[in-house]
Amino acid sequence: MAEGKPVLYVIACGGRPAGDLPAFVERLQADGWTVCIIATPSATKFIDAERLNTLTGYPVRHDYKRPEEPDVLPAADAMAVVPATFNTTNKWAQGISDTLALGLLNEALGLGLPIVAVPWPNHALARHPAFPSSVARLEEWGVRIILDWERLPAPNSGAPGAVSFPWDDLHEALQAVRGNIDSSPG
Repeated sequence: MAEGKPVLYVIACGGRPAGDLPAFVERLQADGWTVCIIATPSATKFIDAERLNTLTGYPVRHDYKRPEEPDVLPAADAMAVVPATFNTTNKWAQGISDTLALGLLNEALGLGLPIVAVPWPNHALARHPAFPSSVARLEEWGVRIILDWERLPAPNSGAPGAVSFPWDDLHEALQAVRGNIDSSPG
């Protein structure tokens, strides 16, 4: 924990909801989380890294550091994947660690950290045969999945598709994670 507060790594993937992270970070901080942002390479097109750096007090990480460099982020107590794209969901379910975000998520599974993911492909990609089995595999491994198949955006829906992202459901799930962390011994 950083400064007595649990640390939440928000893994941002390349989808329009990632652009709404500043308001969500403020909400999480009001709940008592220390928030750090890790972005996939594609997410850097959607996020305001400078604003997120200022809000969190930590740099937005998107690439692996050199082995001799010190960690600039405190260790995570929990993770949230916001939004979990088609690509990230499928790679993660296969154990692929070709980005910092995926490497951290795969390690978090191995460490047994609480993880909440909100898969957010468009509805055409969600119908791809690999996607439902990837979601099911992550759930089997203990990842809390928030997915309403009916709310997924249409292909190329842009900003209107991002409006239906389940921010409140994610917030509620992270409050439960926070409660579990606070009540755990030690």
